Amino acid sequence: MVVKTVWAVYFSGTGTTEKVVTCVAKTTAAILGAEFRAYSYSPPQSRTEELHFTPDDLVVFGAPVYAGRVPNLLLPYLKEKVKGHGALAVPISLFGNRNFDDGLIELRNILEEDGFHTVTAGAFVGEHSFSTILGAGRPDSDDMDLAEALGLETAKKVRGLTQPPAAPVSVAGCEPLRPYYTPRDRHGNPINILKVKPNTDTEKCTQCGLCAELCPMGSISREDVSQVPGVCIKCCACVKKCPEGAKYYDDEGYLYHQHELEEVYARRADVELFL
Repeated sequence: MVVKTVWAVYFSGTGTTEKVVTCVAKTTAAILGAEFRAYSYSPPQSRTEELHFTPDDLVVFGAPVYAGRVPNLLLPYLKEKVKGHGALAVPISLFGNRNFDDGLIELRNILEEDGFHTVTAGAFVGEHSFSTILGAGRPDSDDMDLAEALGLETAKKVRGLTQPPAAPVSVAGCEPLRPYYTPRDRHGNPINILKVKPNTDTEKCTQCGLCAELCPMGSISREDVSQVPGVCIKCCACVKKCPEGAKYYDDEGYLYHQHELEEVYARRADVELFL
C-alpha cells in the first residue's frame, strides 16, 4: 500500500506520549518516503472539531493509560469526532510503569470503530504522572530504540500490504474490558481521588498563567490560577511544568496511592510491541 502522509496524533499532558508517538511516526514516514504531520488533541479547543483522515494516511495514534483504560473524559472525542475513512493506524498506549491493562485494546477497538485499519501497536512506559521516581526518566534511550523499531516494522508491514488488513492487530488485554483500576488502602477499602484537585503555593506562584494554558481540561482559572473550577484528571501537567514548583497535591488518599504505587511498582516495566 502507498501511504502519502504519516501522522503523529496524541494526547500528552507531560510530553511522554508525544515523544513516543512522534518517534514512531517520524521513523515510519522516513522509511516510506511519506510526509510527516502532527496533531495534538491535548488542548481543550483541539477536541471541539472533527478530525478526518483518508486511505492515503497512516496515523500513529497515542493516548495515556489512566487506571488501566483510555481516560474516560477523552472517550466522547475519540468515539464521536475522530474519523478514519479507511486510514491505517498504529495505536500507542503510554502507561506509568504499573500496567497498561486494557488501555491498548480499548484504544485499538475505538480506532477500528472509527474507520481505521490497525496494523501494529505498542504499549510504552513513561514517568508516572503522580510521581518523579516511578518510571523516572522514561521513555529513556532504550524505550526510544523500541519506538524506532516499531516504526521500522510498521513501515515493513505497510509495504507488504496490497489492501487493508482484514483483521485488527492482535494486542494484549481483555474483552469485555475490565473496570477502571481502583486504588485501595491497606485495609482494602477503595480510595476515591476523582474529585481531588491541585493546590497552589501562593508564595511561590507568580500568576504567570502557564498552568491554565497547559491544563488539557481547561479547568484552571486564568484570572486566578489558584482556583480550579473544572474537573481535574490528574495528568499533573500543572505540577510538573510549573517553573516555580507552586502546584502540588496534599489529599491524604492521593498521597497514599502515590506512595503505594512508588513502593509496589518500583521495578522496570517492559515495553510491549505488537506486530
